Amino acid sequence: MHDVVIIGAGVSGCAVARELSRYDMDVIVLERASDVCEGTSKANSGIVHAGYDAEPGTWKALLNIQGSRQMEELSKELDFPYRRNGSLVLCFEESDRGKLEELLGKGKKNGVGELRILEREELFKLEPNLSADVAAALYAPTGGIVCPFGLTIALAENACVNGVEFRLNTEVRKVWKMEDMEDRENAGKKNGYRLETSQGVFEARMVVNAAGVYADVFHNMVSAKKMHITPRKGEYCLFDKTVGDYVSHTVFQLPTKYGKGVLVTPTVHGNLLMGPTAEDIGDKEGTNTTGGGMEDVLKRGGLSVGSVPAGKIITSFAGLRAHEDGGDFVIGEPEDAEGFFDVAGIESPGLTCAPAIGKYVAELIRKRGNFPKKENFVSKREGIPSTALADAARRQELIGENPAYANVICRCELVTEGEILDAIHRPLGATTLDGIKRRTRAGMGRCQAGFCAPKTVEILARELGRDMGEISKAGGESRFLTGPDRK
Repeated sequence: MHDVVIIGAGVSGCAVARELSRYDMDVIVLERASDVCEGTSKANSGIVHAGYDAEPGTWKALLNIQGSRQMEELSKELDFPYRRNGSLVLCFEESDRGKLEELLGKGKKNGVGELRILEREELFKLEPNLSADVAAALYAPTGGIVCPFGLTIALAENACVNGVEFRLNTEVRKVWKMEDMEDRENAGKKNGYRLETSQGVFEARMVVNAAGVYADVFHNMVSAKKMHITPRKGEYCLFDKTVGDYVSHTVFQLPTKYGKGVLVTPTVHGNLLMGPTAEDIGDKEGTNTTGGGMEDVLKRGGLSVGSVPAGKIITSFAGLRAHEDGGDFVIGEPEDAEGFFDVAGIESPGLTCAPAIGKYVAELIRKRGNFPKKENFVSKREGIPSTALADAARRQELIGENPAYANVICRCELVTEGEILDAIHRPLGATTLDGIKRRTRAGMGRCQAGFCAPKTVEILARELGRDMGEISKAGGESRFLTGPDRK
């Protein structure tokens, strides 16, 4: 029996796993996808929110501030991209200035530092491409941007190095309390939970429910107090790096009941990102993009910035936010399910909050089991070296260590074979094209893998000892090669 089973290897589940790996306990993460970071965590804005818009006293407000303050140090410790670029919330009508004042007041109550309201003259010095309709803005210098997959993968790799087991391609189908099981050996005699999965049965003293839009399903299996999560779809447009400096800050609009609205932001990798829309849907797998969604993003984003460079869009994507009916995160044990820890309803600002969520939930579990700290915990992790970002001396050093660093595979992002090999052979290494993409950026450039995909598939097959027909884009049946002998 495991001490803890974590359902879901998104950013919240991986943050909890990493914090639990500090202690002497048996922890396993069950993930239905072929890789970590395959759900909400891979398709979001990549924003580290300052914390001014959450209602004071909520989980969102408390954990946002804590997570934001932890992110910079964590990025240095685990070697993932993060930048504090500051954020702006735009006001377009003088009559709405009071709403900026309200946000300023909330931010101060939540503990956000350095907040102030900027007038047009100062605003346009900071961001000359803003729309001429902008009247004023709330400025939050502590806002930042982060690579969402970089953060999630770093947390997972560090947890793995410190002894957490990850079972990928393992879908949890049913969760029982041991005490409620009928006609089974030891029913009613053991505390804990039994989980039926696509890869067999697992038992654990405690469960962390970090299953994203499916967290309500597992919660409702063990608790009489039911939860309901609505998938809220958000569509985005990603622009080429040639317009990556179109804005330097993250530019928001005044929030509505559906969230923070369409934002315009640089990314840590030098692109420009615009989105998301907000559409409540019934399909927990509904990540399709639409022509209407792209039009909506461009139209609403155009309220914030002038002359939107639509001709520079290189791709669009959609993600699902897990909106719980109560509007706040649900964290902790239900009254009637001791040892079952919900990490549910983790919508925006969930990415920002993840480090703080991990610490809080891990401490609850540590106290419950009285687990001692490990003496040999490895706190630091070194990421994959980037030849594109390295100076000439570092490139020569890498090539001297392995000539594969001289073989460019992805021309758009200047990703080499050496980086792809590292992505495959490191802890929780990549086994799919998307796994390589999220770890190295091969395929994320202007041609969107049109040039590098065949070579990357070939390298994956060679290094994993598989037939090229077995290599997939994102696991399952998403294979590249088909034919009479390949189904």
